[in-house]
Amino acid sequence: MSTIAIGVCLPTMEEIRKLGPSAIADAARQVEAVGLDSVSAADVLIGDGTLALESVTVLATAAAVTGRVSLDFGVLALPTRPVAMIAAQVQTLQYLSGNRVRLGLGIGGFRGSPFWQAVGARATHRGRQLDTALQVLPGLIAGEPTTVPDVEGTPELVLAPAVPVPPLMIGGGTSEPVLRRVAAHGDCWLPSALSPRDVVASASRLRELAAEFDRPVPRICLGVHGVLDTGAASRSERDAMLRDLGGFFGMTPEQLVDVVITGGPRQVAERLAEYAEAGVAELGFGIDAHDYHRQVEMIAEARSLL
Repeated sequence: MSTIAIGVCLPTMEEIRKLGPSAIADAARQVEAVGLDSVSAADVLIGDGTLALESVTVLATAAAVTGRVSLDFGVLALPTRPVAMIAAQVQTLQYLSGNRVRLGLGIGGFRGSPFWQAVGARATHRGRQLDTALQVLPGLIAGEPTTVPDVEGTPELVLAPAVPVPPLMIGGGTSEPVLRRVAAHGDCWLPSALSPRDVVASASRLRELAAEFDRPVPRICLGVHGVLDTGAASRSERDAMLRDLGGFFGMTPEQLVDVVITGGPRQVAERLAEYAEAGVAELGFGIDAHDYHRQVEMIAEARSLL
C-alpha cells in the first residue's frame, strides 16, 4: 500500500473562541506528539468581523513549541502582502524554526473584502502577480541579490540571514493555468475538495507538464475538510459542514460526499488509502468539528491503521 503523510490545520478561526488563546500552541504540541507530519495555517483575513488569526504569527507560535513537524502556509494570499515582506517573514521563520517552513502561496479568495481594500490588494491580475512572486521569492529568501519588479525604482534587495528556500506549495484548482504554474515553479500542488478520481485525472496532466518544463513532478498535497465520528454531535456537525461547503465550493451534497472525510478511524483509514493510491503524497485535514483535540487523536488512530 502507498504511504501518505498527514497534516492538520491549526484552529485559527471560530473554534478559537472555545479553545482560548493557548489553542495554537496546544494544538501544535498535540499534532507533533501523536506522530502526524505537519501543521498549517489558513490565510482568511476578510475584515468583516469574521474571526481569523494572522498566519505568519500563528506559525511562529507553532514553531516555538515544536521541533519536528513541518510548518505550512496553507495558503498565503499573495496579493495582500508585498513580496519583499513575505520574503523577510518567511526567511526569519525558516531560520528560527530550523528550516521547517513550507511556503504555500495562492491568489487568495476574498478579493474586494474590507481587508483587501484596506491593504491595497489587487483584485485583478492576481495570477500574474503570483507568477512574478514565484520567480523572485527563492532568491530573496536565499539571501541572493534580487531585483523586485513591479515596484517603483525596481530595488535590488539582499536579505539576511540566508536560509534554504522552503518547498513551494502552490494552491489552486485543476485548471490548465494553475497546473502549468505548479509544474513550472512548484515543489507541491496544494488543491482542495478533490475526490480520488479527480486527483488521478489531474496528476496525469501534471506529469505531462512537468516533463515539458523538465522539472521533477510536484508532490500532491491535498486539503480536505473532515468531521470524524464521535456520536450524535459529530453527525450534526457533519451536516453543517456539508451545508457550508456546498455554498463555498458550489457543489451538491452528492458531490461533497466524495471530497470530505467522515466516519470512524477505520472508515477514515480506507479513505486515506484511496487517496494514497490516487497519487496524493500528503493530506491536510481542516477540522470542522468542535472537539478539535479528540479529532486529532482519531486522525492519528486512522493513520496508524494504514
